[in-house]
Amino acid sequence: MKKEKLDQLLEKLSLEEKVGQLVQLGPMFFSEGGEITGPMQAMDMTKTELYQIGSVLGTHTKEEVKNIQSTYLEHSAHGIPLMFMADVIHGYETIFPIPLALASSFDPSIVKEMARLSAKEATSAGVHVTFSPMADLVRDPRWGRVLESNGEDPLLNATLIKAYVEGYQGDSLLDPETLAACVKHFIGYGEAEGGRDYNTVDISDLVLYQNHLPAFKAAIDAGVKLVMTSFNTIRGIPATGNRWLLQDVLRRDLNFDGVIISDWASVHELINHRVAADKRDATFKAANAGVEIDMMTDNYQHHLVDLVKEGLISEEFINQAVMHVLQLKNDLGLFEDPYRSLDKHPEKEIIEVELRAESRRIASQSMVLLENQQAILPLQKEDQLALIGPLAESHDLLGAWSWIGKTEQSVTISEGLLSKTKQIEMVKDRHDYVKLKYVDKVIVALGEHSEETGEGGSKTEITLPQEQIDLLKEVYKWNQNIIVVLINGRPLDLTEIKMYSRAILEAWFPGSEAGNAIADVLYGDVNPSGKLPMSFPRSVGQVPLTYNMMSTGRAINEYNHTQKYVSKYLDNENTALYPFGYGLTYSNVKLSEVEVIDKGDNVTVNYTLINPSMLDAQEVVQLYVKDIVTEVARPERELKYFEKVFISAGASKKCSVNLTSEDIAYYHPDLIKKADDGTIELYLGLDSQAPLIGSWHYKA
Repeated sequence: MKKEKLDQLLEKLSLEEKVGQLVQLGPMFFSEGGEITGPMQAMDMTKTELYQIGSVLGTHTKEEVKNIQSTYLEHSAHGIPLMFMADVIHGYETIFPIPLALASSFDPSIVKEMARLSAKEATSAGVHVTFSPMADLVRDPRWGRVLESNGEDPLLNATLIKAYVEGYQGDSLLDPETLAACVKHFIGYGEAEGGRDYNTVDISDLVLYQNHLPAFKAAIDAGVKLVMTSFNTIRGIPATGNRWLLQDVLRRDLNFDGVIISDWASVHELINHRVAADKRDATFKAANAGVEIDMMTDNYQHHLVDLVKEGLISEEFINQAVMHVLQLKNDLGLFEDPYRSLDKHPEKEIIEVELRAESRRIASQSMVLLENQQAILPLQKEDQLALIGPLAESHDLLGAWSWIGKTEQSVTISEGLLSKTKQIEMVKDRHDYVKLKYVDKVIVALGEHSEETGEGGSKTEITLPQEQIDLLKEVYKWNQNIIVVLINGRPLDLTEIKMYSRAILEAWFPGSEAGNAIADVLYGDVNPSGKLPMSFPRSVGQVPLTYNMMSTGRAINEYNHTQKYVSKYLDNENTALYPFGYGLTYSNVKLSEVEVIDKGDNVTVNYTLINPSMLDAQEVVQLYVKDIVTEVARPERELKYFEKVFISAGASKKCSVNLTSEDIAYYHPDLIKKADDGTIELYLGLDSQAPLIGSWHYKA
């Protein structure tokens, strides 16, 4: 539909019909026979009001979507189709690794492919919009939603968020196998105090602009269609009622011109925050801030019309908000085809074959090898193995936000290993422990349950349960050749686990093909290449812990580490047990022939990668910088370049990277982003502890 026709359609709508387009409800409001439902009664909603709403969230099947859409259009006065939205986070029915695991790939092409395939499956079930990606920068593993994130680094986060949007949305939303993406949560949600979900956030404007906005800017530059507000406060005001945040920062500074949608019931929660007196006040503050779609409350439905009639909310805002909604429906081609060729999508079974294969491949690329002492891995075909642990035969491998996925259809670790070898003993209770003595290696499957992570999954302790640690110690008494496989959704304190393991494979929640992907990595059919997107602490007392901590006036160093009055702990080291960017391969790839060419306004770093092994490898090369003198305190080092490089067995490869002023620019006190003349130290390596390779004397 052309723009002038959208304008004409908008002019035909009554104020009540316009407000209806800004209301989003669940499928439970629609009954088979068109009767008044319980949810409608609870909201005091008439059938007329129901058939004016703009969008539905949380449908499951294409049959459900077709029934709701057809019934709605029969009753809609203007034939404006519904949009259907859902949480498609790391797959729809076929589940891929959790986003934190995908971030471990350090590979935007993998993230983009996951998003493309998720869109293909979700659209075949009638979904139009996904509430993904999550761009929250996260530095506290106690927060359950860390599993939805890309971790602690702004550059990695922004790079992968762009890939998500491109994967979901494709080249055009008129393609019925694409999804409109909704980036969330705007903003600061990942900094919830104490790692407790929905808690207060208090960050400076400098931190907001320097660390949190880049990923949202990347999404907006990639053409993301919606932005979702966060539950938390910013500058003391909840994001859903924060006019400065949504108008000055999002609309003006980031130049976003799409749909702003609340998170689930966050308009109503302005009352709980005690910044709104009642539903009417909450509606006023959300609308005044610029929230355009009210998700799953009746606040807008019951109060927005009156607020406009009383002159407290302008009809200009209503018209703009409705036009954003209509434009998105138009971008999706819904006016021409309200069902988006739903009956022409490939059959579910055909889609699943492709997705399961890719789920396996992507999962294997997302695992991180943390330990491999005496090269105990990869496993050899002749190895006699034992498998033990609470996750050995568990199907609980999908992780949170896999609500359509079928847990019982996930491939267990035991099933994956048995597909590779029959020389494996299943050890299920203490009576079988004697078997451990007679095998070459013991695989111990440990980790979290999916309910311990995700939204509402905050924890004060990030160690494994004591019974799992005790089990590991017991196994160690019988056989020290222990390989730990971890299933989890957050960085863990692995200090004690490390003491009783020769190898540790961080598998995260790998998805539907979990067991097969794990077996592929353990047996070396896939050479592990993942890197940690978040630091793993030595103790929960260190968190929030990141590699890019700010400089302090009394930073610890090799000369003062024995002194008391420096910034350190008395009972533990400052450093991570496993730092950001860390991860082993089976190939022991090396960097050599590093050369820094300082050109003043830019710098080139040349280097050679050498793979001395008999296995093809992928290695993530990482370049960090440290600006020696700055106007405001800056991190000790910052990631400015990373690349996953394929290098054949026994080969070497020459590579180079160039940095410009844009790479070293930062936000100053006036919130202007620019680079300072001066010395920049350069660090090149395979994790965030990369060695110093030289300096760049930048001059504009």
